[in-house]
Amino acid sequence: MEAAPPTQVAGDRSASRSAASAERAASSADRLPRAHFTAIALLLASTFVVILNETTMSVALPPIMEDLGVPAATGQWLTTVFMLTMAVVIPTTGFLIQRVGTRKSYLLAMSLFSAGTLLALLAPAFGVLVVARVVQAFGTAIMMPLLMTTVMKLVPPRHRGTVMGNVSLVISAAPALGPTLSGAVLDPLGWRGVFGVVLPISLAALTVGAVLIRDVSERERKRLDVPSILLAVLAFGGLVYGLSSLSEAAGGHTAMPPALPLTIGVVALLAFGWRQRRLQRDDDALLDLRVFASRGFSTSLGALAVAMLAMFGSFIVLPLILQEALGLEPLMVGLMVLPGGLVMGLLGPVVGRLYDRVGPRPLAVPGVVLVVLAFTGMATIRPDTAWWFVLAAHVVMSLGLALLFTPLFTTALGSLEPHLYSHGSAAVGTVQQLAGAAGTAMFIALLTARSTSLADGGATAADALTGGASLAFTVGAAVMAACTAIAVTLRRPPFGEGGPAGVH
Repeated sequence: MEAAPPTQVAGDRSASRSAASAERAASSADRLPRAHFTAIALLLASTFVVILNETTMSVALPPIMEDLGVPAATGQWLTTVFMLTMAVVIPTTGFLIQRVGTRKSYLLAMSLFSAGTLLALLAPAFGVLVVARVVQAFGTAIMMPLLMTTVMKLVPPRHRGTVMGNVSLVISAAPALGPTLSGAVLDPLGWRGVFGVVLPISLAALTVGAVLIRDVSERERKRLDVPSILLAVLAFGGLVYGLSSLSEAAGGHTAMPPALPLTIGVVALLAFGWRQRRLQRDDDALLDLRVFASRGFSTSLGALAVAMLAMFGSFIVLPLILQEALGLEPLMVGLMVLPGGLVMGLLGPVVGRLYDRVGPRPLAVPGVVLVVLAFTGMATIRPDTAWWFVLAAHVVMSLGLALLFTPLFTTALGSLEPHLYSHGSAAVGTVQQLAGAAGTAMFIALLTARSTSLADGGATAADALTGGASLAFTVGAAVMAACTAIAVTLRRPPFGEGGPAGVH
């Protein structure tokens, strides 16, 4: 064999060194600076705290009602008013983040949350506690869109899946741990102790954030459109309240016909959309609807809405039948749903790394299939069903949702132009609230209608309840199966800043 000329060998070595140097340079460019890493870590920790607080009420509510002397219908306002406030505030966060910047948005969010937590801790009466929950909800509503917008601004596109996996860990594990934390604190410290444990953590996050958080992009001078805010209150508040009232009406416990707030919500939503389309011509929209011009964003958001609907519906129905039909104690119920929540959370970073390698479709399609299988299994639950079967079905459902959430979040926001990230995050948060309310309403309405029919036919209370749950989970499985048509169309957004062309 003839030896290569020295000049060719030298050229090959030079090319190899150049390629290696270029690879190292690209890797270095993709590496997250320490300041950015610290900011994202702090935002993750803060978001974990505010979401954890959101689910503590499920266990703390009975002691609060007993201590403050309010009936269940009144006590439920602690959760209803929180959800309503979130639904109204989240659509405005895109404007807020662009107007005041990352730092001021963070300080505002944690200041409001800390003030609300302190007020709840000291609340002398139920009315004050309701106000405290509203203030908490204002802070909570800002945090999640702020976190997602900051991630999209700071993290190189090739590593967004991994970081979004950590975001999924926060939004999945925190709700699962909330009731457990609340139960552990209630006995020794009472219901005020739930707020007392959260307060020093939120104050510490606020203090550290005041030192470390900086703006990650230039602020934009935008005017606040008051009519848009009023329409947002009527639209999203009306829809969430109306959907919540549907589940109450199914049980015969509602002070207002659900059709009224739903009608107001739909009309106001149409007016809100019309006004935003006019305002966005001058980049003054409260919620820029041009995010929906991106096919990747709209498709991913549609699948995310279906997944959220299924998750929230199961969250409300499964504990109900475990206690009322299978006769399990509340502590046992909490322990049974905890593994699934932890699986969903802890798999987030793993799924994120896989997303960076293979994209959304190979993860989302199996995720949908697993949720459908889990719901199909849950539809067979009867009063004599073994507890381990329910536990296994819940873990399978959680595994499926873990495979869905990170790819959907990342694909949705990664499909947008950078200047639309904050509005995209606000749209995602708004759809989460609406889908959660719709899922709860749908599952409870189906359960109540079917169980009432079975009870009228002579079925025992336990058989009637599990029969109603069977219908709810069967319909849920069918809805999730339809989501397969969306999952197979998902595509990884093109790498590089700016997302797809044509979204301006």
